[in-house]
Amino acid sequence: MRIPSAILLLLAVFFVSSATVFGQNQQGASKGLPKGVIASPDALPSVTTKAIEKDVAEALALIEANHYVGKKINYNDLFKSSIDAMLHTLDPHSNYFDAKEFEQFRTDQSSRYFGIGATIGDLSDPDGKVIATYIRATFENAPANKAGLRYGDKIVEINGTSVLGKPFSEVRNMLRGPRGTPAKIVVERHGTGKREAVNIVRDAVPQPSISEAYMIRPGVGYIAMTGGFNQTTYAEFVDAMKRLKAKGMNQLLLDLKNNGGGLVGQAYRVANTFLKSGQTVFTQNGRIDGVTIPYRAENPYPETMPVVVLVNRNSASASEILAGALQDHDRALIVGETTFGKGLVQNPFILDHGSMLLLTIAKYETPSGRLIQRDYSDGNLYDYYTNGGIGSNAADEGTPKGPEAKTDAGRTVYSGGGIMPDVAIKPDTITTERFRFQQKLNNPLFLFAMDLAYGKVKGFEQYKVDKPITFGYDITAADFPMTEELYKAFRTFAVTKYKFTPSQVDKEREFVERNLRAELVSAAYGSQTSLQVANEFDSQLLKAVELMPQARQLAQEGAKARRNNAVRLGSENDR
Repeated sequence: MRIPSAILLLLAVFFVSSATVFGQNQQGASKGLPKGVIASPDALPSVTTKAIEKDVAEALALIEANHYVGKKINYNDLFKSSIDAMLHTLDPHSNYFDAKEFEQFRTDQSSRYFGIGATIGDLSDPDGKVIATYIRATFENAPANKAGLRYGDKIVEINGTSVLGKPFSEVRNMLRGPRGTPAKIVVERHGTGKREAVNIVRDAVPQPSISEAYMIRPGVGYIAMTGGFNQTTYAEFVDAMKRLKAKGMNQLLLDLKNNGGGLVGQAYRVANTFLKSGQTVFTQNGRIDGVTIPYRAENPYPETMPVVVLVNRNSASASEILAGALQDHDRALIVGETTFGKGLVQNPFILDHGSMLLLTIAKYETPSGRLIQRDYSDGNLYDYYTNGGIGSNAADEGTPKGPEAKTDAGRTVYSGGGIMPDVAIKPDTITTERFRFQQKLNNPLFLFAMDLAYGKVKGFEQYKVDKPITFGYDITAADFPMTEELYKAFRTFAVTKYKFTPSQVDKEREFVERNLRAELVSAAYGSQTSLQVANEFDSQLLKAVELMPQARQLAQEGAKARRNNAVRLGSENDR
């Protein structure tokens, strides 16, 4: 077996470092040895990269010859776990990607994947057994859309293999594949019950950073930038701003909830939209002490509209750079929960055989000088991702613990553990038991929605959606209204078909009406547009919309403070 040189070198560096620490520990421990017994560093064997490479190769040969798994050992997993363990002694965000993972990493950053371009989902019977996987929606210009797949199509076969009864995750993996490869899909149309063979050639399917952009209220535009910062993020943002301005937007709600970050350059460009030339967006501190690189805005005519930025505990990295820059310059009101707290910058290094090392090369600061990286001093990854950092409980305790800093207008903000919101708003939560019950309700909801969409529910033919999806639509109150009669019809359906009791359904009436309408909107206008239905029930988001006057006042105070500071500096220079 030939071991890749880059792998051996990485392991060698790790073991050399470990040996150095071991030697230091031995030297310190010698103080407690009996008189006359000395553990001298000179007596320890010399550790070199070449020696470690030889030892690693020998260890692997012994494992292969003697371990009960024998030659079936997965060397890729063995190397990967060793390198990841090494990297995580340094920091939690340096990682090793094997060739397959690296290819997926590059695909994700290109804002696309390869497949047919459809949202799919399971339908289970009253006993919880999966019946089949169905098409829930297709994406604009994607292969599935061009091939005529529709909401409610039951997927029967893929390339000659029956998928009835298989969970959607398995079906999804069969639908995805390299660009240009064929997928012969047999579907059963819900409207007619007839089966049809559809030939699709897999292609690139966009995974946009912005999942939805529409006018959430008169004058208030909403942009859901929840898909990370990828190569197309800024272009998507510019397009969304242009479209919303044409519809009368003069206030913006930018949703960064669950945005885990990505390309820092894209976050910089979005921040640059709202900051004036010369204002710092963030500062990067590299490995050389005293060397900092400030990244400043280059926009002589920035946007001046009020901005509210919505964040939660899953907003991280590049999204925190954006939120921190707008907060420190009093340019946006930050609303929601304290963000994750990732203040480290990674850079990819390509290794042999198509693998990649994503290595932390720097820390960054917000414009006010805040370091928002959460604590990793104990080296415990589980603790880091759950309880780490001073910001993890800050929203609950209401008492920040990091060093203070000041915004342009003199407001106090804090370092460490993420970006604390200017206005804390907790999300709606439900019990695990209730969540599980709602998941069971999704089955009759989906089946009833399919019957509605194909005109199979007597007396509700006006809800029929037996036509291709209309993309880019903003829903109105008149679209698929949830009436008392419709709700009662569903309740009867759920009781008859799925053996729920009327009282069980009544307790979840809001959930039923929300999801039933979302299903119909998805059938008619696509899965992205269906997010508009969910947003009308999101109390965190709706409260954020109400804070627009406060965002306007904050922006005015920040601009005034900068003008006064400029006048003061000018007077001092004239002396």
